[in-house]
Amino acid sequence: MYDPTVARLTYRALLGRRRALILGALPLLLIVLSAVVRAIAGADDQTAADLLGGLALATMVPIIGVIAGTGAIGPEIDDGSVVYLLSKPLKRSTIIFTKLIVAIGVTMVFSALPTLLAGLVLNGNGQQIAVAYTVAALVSSIAYAALFLLLGTVSRHAVVFGLVYALVWEALFGSLVPGARTLSVQQWSLAVAQKVAGGDLVTSDVGLTTATVLLVAVTVLATWFAGHKLRSLTLAGEE
Repeated sequence: MYDPTVARLTYRALLGRRRALILGALPLLLIVLSAVVRAIAGADDQTAADLLGGLALATMVPIIGVIAGTGAIGPEIDDGSVVYLLSKPLKRSTIIFTKLIVAIGVTMVFSALPTLLAGLVLNGNGQQIAVAYTVAALVSSIAYAALFLLLGTVSRHAVVFGLVYALVWEALFGSLVPGARTLSVQQWSLAVAQKVAGGDLVTSDVGLTTATVLLVAVTVLATWFAGHKLRSLTLAGEE
């Protein structure tokens, strides 16, 4: 199910100089802002929760997911180089699964680790805030990577659509509009974070069981459909 050659090519594409700079910009901003806030306001649990929830989980994680998920396969489809992979004796499911693992790994490294560092800077993990949001970032990284990998297989404008989803739906509607919250990866991951943190600082509008089922379902379905789409591309090319 996992092919090292495909993984190496995908890592090389995702971590090229330009893309790596983009991936590193938001985490760096988060850590710098956290240091500034800590210097000004001191160690405050509510401030830490607000910053990690608003900037890290609602904005940084989905945007990095867009870059990693769509970048794992979208450019290859756009420039036609995906034909190189499709010509190899590899199952299409293996290609998609390998690219998903790479996208998940990149998203986790560039989102979960900075979230943990920012949380430690903000309040030293008081009330488990840093760990809770780190777990949320890890969990949401999986779902985002799958969703945006799928988007990269079905649209040539995957980055644009992905950013609209990340910035409008997750960061805006997912945080402010009650009805939209139940259909938000952010809220699903917050349900997991709420369990880790306990207390009232981390909350979600979605129950833990529902959130877990939805996270798994979205990840599995998005991965399956991405593989199906890739198989369709192969058949089209052969015809």
